[in-house]
Amino acid sequence: MSNRVRAALIGAGFMGDVHARAIQRAGGLLTVVASSTLDKAAAAATRYYADRSASPQEAATADDVDVVHICTPNAEHQAIAELALQAGKHVVCEKPLAMDITGARAMVAAVGPGIVTAVPFVYRFYPTVREARGRIAAGELGGLHVLHGSYLQDWLSRPGDDNWRVDPALGGPSRAFADIGVHWCDMAEFVSGHRIARVNARMKTAYESRVKNGRSNEDVAVVQFETDQGALGSAVISQVSPGRKNRLWFSFDGEEGAVSFDQELPDTLWVGGRDVNQIVNRAGETNTFGARYNRVPVGHSQGYQDCFDLFVNDVYDAIRGETPDGLPTFADGLRAAVITDAVLASVITQSWVEVPAA
Repeated sequence: MSNRVRAALIGAGFMGDVHARAIQRAGGLLTVVASSTLDKAAAAATRYYADRSASPQEAATADDVDVVHICTPNAEHQAIAELALQAGKHVVCEKPLAMDITGARAMVAAVGPGIVTAVPFVYRFYPTVREARGRIAAGELGGLHVLHGSYLQDWLSRPGDDNWRVDPALGGPSRAFADIGVHWCDMAEFVSGHRIARVNARMKTAYESRVKNGRSNEDVAVVQFETDQGALGSAVISQVSPGRKNRLWFSFDGEEGAVSFDQELPDTLWVGGRDVNQIVNRAGETNTFGARYNRVPVGHSQGYQDCFDLFVNDVYDAIRGETPDGLPTFADGLRAAVITDAVLASVITQSWVEVPAA
């Protein structure tokens, strides 16, 4: 492999645009682009300044590709990923890994020795999130009692709003939770060091127009949980909350203090105490744990695309043989599938459901 990581990008919608920018900013070489049709692939290759376009199957196995980025509808993830893994490629796959937990486990099992896999849980890459994680790990908050928060969007808040994700045949049996709720859960576990052990969940589909061929997936999920370390928690997940664009918010509250993060205001971390509250700036002198991921001076916003760039940069460092801390892999994608499966089981049984460790 040359020093420049050579990438194939499969899928040229919104997420394809995000990946393409991140590939280039991480110093990668975008060799080939594939999409749902060859015409769309050719247009995207021109837009991304890629070398050429191809079919998904050709892109996943091309000799001049080191890593395959999969940004297709969910139903296509597993087949493309397994094809790429069989060809010895490193793989970055959007979540959910597969349409169900069985598929996710099969994808993890297909990963061979020396192969780097990654799932874009990119909110891990905010410096303020790393700061929260570091403070908890250092014991500054004491033992955690409560993990709570929400991830709210409004892009499906009207009855006429539509997208392929609304169709369970393309998006899977869960939409809001599997799409954005797993981001919240990944943040909760990554930052706190706790694991979600039991869940009690309810779901709601807001509009009858969302029913496709007699099936629907949810617009809203509300989840109560207990952790393996005895904390209690709750998360509200919604894609029908007017005015909320990507409001991923958490508060983790402990014996000695609390930390709170808002993804729509990501350059600051709120640190709470009985006597004094602090607002910690992303690149301030008291932000010691997130320094590696500061890219621009404080006062200039560092946001979602920056996180994606940092994520892909760490993926490519791993491909070159380094071991970046906190890189989300297929194991983390499987963890998201395990939690989603437990949430769906709780909705069906209207009861508490244990979340397996793996």
